[in-house]
Amino acid sequence: MKALVVNALSRGFDFEDVQIAAPIGREVLVNVQASGLCHTDLLFATHNIVPMPAVLGHEVAGIVAAVGPDAAQFHVGDHVVGSLAQVCGACDRCLSGRSFQCKHPESTVRRPIDAPRLSRNGIGLFQGFGLGGFAEQALIHENQLALVPKELPFAQAALLGCGVVTGAGSVLNTANVSAGDTVVIFGAGGVGLNAISGARIAGASRIVVIDIQEKRLKEARRFGSTDVIDSTKTRPVEAVRDLLPEGVDHVFDFVGQKSVAEQGLAMLGLGGGLYLVGVDKPAVNLDLNIFDAIGGQKRVIGVNFGSTNAKRDIPMYAELYLQGRMNLDDLVSKEISLRDVNDGYAALKDGLLNRVVVTSF
Repeated sequence: MKALVVNALSRGFDFEDVQIAAPIGREVLVNVQASGLCHTDLLFATHNIVPMPAVLGHEVAGIVAAVGPDAAQFHVGDHVVGSLAQVCGACDRCLSGRSFQCKHPESTVRRPIDAPRLSRNGIGLFQGFGLGGFAEQALIHENQLALVPKELPFAQAALLGCGVVTGAGSVLNTANVSAGDTVVIFGAGGVGLNAISGARIAGASRIVVIDIQEKRLKEARRFGSTDVIDSTKTRPVEAVRDLLPEGVDHVFDFVGQKSVAEQGLAMLGLGGGLYLVGVDKPAVNLDLNIFDAIGGQKRVIGVNFGSTNAKRDIPMYAELYLQGRMNLDDLVSKEISLRDVNDGYAALKDGLLNRVVVTSF
């Protein structure tokens, strides 16, 4: 089959022929219909985080083509979305509803003694997040798949696998934003826009979005922000304090830069929380004054995958979309072919596109 292989750091994605194994155990073979371009895959392709060579792509939607002999949750023809959270389903975290903190993610991949799922000329390829969605097919453990309605378009469905659940989930699950709370969102990219949707669903009284791109701020308005701030034209902390003199209940950082996170801390009101979601580069530190943090009862929380329980949340967001209560259509700015992923990532750099999705393989 055709797939994109990252052979070396910062060398881009190479369009190649690779081999995919038949499903064993609880594996499910998926004919990929859509695969979203997420910044995390680009981060992995340019920094020494995962083994190379690798097949990445973790926003995957498709149709079940075959199931392993022990798979019980899916049938051929089902429409599914992949989840980047690798969950065993049996540890205490999984059983308590915190599958995003699973202690045994290794249970979703093959053992070293097994033949690799993906290979090239007999040599195994690393499968990003156990998904490897930049390919015609993906072989995925059934615990990493969620069933979605067949009416759901594949391009929109793919974004449910990461961008939607991370953005909306950080608001609804991690922060547990309540009706009347105030929210600030740094970064109106594909994930930040979903945080706006989550804040609207939660009933936040003010949703303030900060970005450096006028186009993104216009998109934030379209998705439901109550206020926008262009941080190239004004000081964000002072601008937020003018709007909310007592400070903010929740600040979400989808940018991942030191200066942004520290501005977020300065905006918090008494008992407020800063939620770190985005990553610009792996080695970014944050300075925190402990005395101020104690006095202000501030919380700083790292958010992984929007604290998402994929089998519950992905179908829920799909249903909200079908009811017209969640905007997924405006997330899909451009659809491309698999061989054009390098150009797709380049097109995302200027901030004019929300998300790019592969729909032709």
